Amino acid sequence: MKLHFLGTGAGMPSKERNTSSIAMKLLEERGTIWLFDCGEATQHQILHTTIKPRKIEKIFITHLHGDHIFGLPGLLSSRSFLGGEDTLTIYGPVGLKNWIETTLALTTTHLSYPIKYVEVTEGIIFEDEQFIVRAMLLAHVIPCYGYRIEQKPLLGELLVEKALTLGVPKGPLLGKLKQGENIVLASGETVYSMDVTSPAKEGFIVTILGDTKLCDNAIHLAEGADIVVHEATFDAETKHLAANYGHATNVEAATVAKKAKAKNLILNHISARFLPNDLAKLLQQAREVFPTTYMANDGTQIELKNKELV
Repeated sequence: MKLHFLGTGAGMPSKERNTSSIAMKLLEERGTIWLFDCGEATQHQILHTTIKPRKIEKIFITHLHGDHIFGLPGLLSSRSFLGGEDTLTIYGPVGLKNWIETTLALTTTHLSYPIKYVEVTEGIIFEDEQFIVRAMLLAHVIPCYGYRIEQKPLLGELLVEKALTLGVPKGPLLGKLKQGENIVLASGETVYSMDVTSPAKEGFIVTILGDTKLCDNAIHLAEGADIVVHEATFDAETKHLAANYGHATNVEAATVAKKAKAKNLILNHISARFLPNDLAKLLQQAREVFPTTYMANDGTQIELKNKELV
């Protein structure tokens, strides 16, 4: 799994940062990409990457402020031009479907693929054999959600030599054992999957939070996460502004990660008030609270392998 930060700015684009968008690359896990928010010019950012819009399977929108959704109409249209045919599922607050469909209708934009809309409420919003996605309301000035993506435990590796020693022939029976199924040999003997596979591995947990003040739900969503992506629109010196506008400081983001006992924190959604030479200070302030803190810039890629950053 890789996180690719396409836009890491707050409010409006700047020379250094585009507006909010994060691609979660699940190419090894399921051959697709999930997108979290889609600020203005997200598709322009994608042009500088290897991301193929037709590979985007799901889009999760945290809230309906423009810097998180204004890139959607263009991206949806381009996905159609670029051969997208598979259903795209879009998750977001009430009103998102109406805004998208009105925009597409007024611009006579015709898509080559269907869109499935899921109006987000608190709780599990998606689950299959691989993943669970949970949502909770955060503390912003309009309804805004955070998302917790949990990968289910991974099957252990097949111990091929041990299986062969027990008389399992090469072929489909080995595959069944790897998938956790017990098999019966021609001799009538049962070979149990647990005897010829290594223990299951824990899946990863990634928490991606929308705009929010310091709040309990952010901590709940981040609990024990391998990666927490948290906004840091303000810093310790502008804490009063953060509270007034429904945002968090870098130190508050670090506090969430610390209280949640997360492993890694990525600071995101950085205000244009901070110039490039301010960033080292912002990062250091957060690290004084939570040492394994990093800062996302446009184009930053973070890979998680075996639950460790690489």
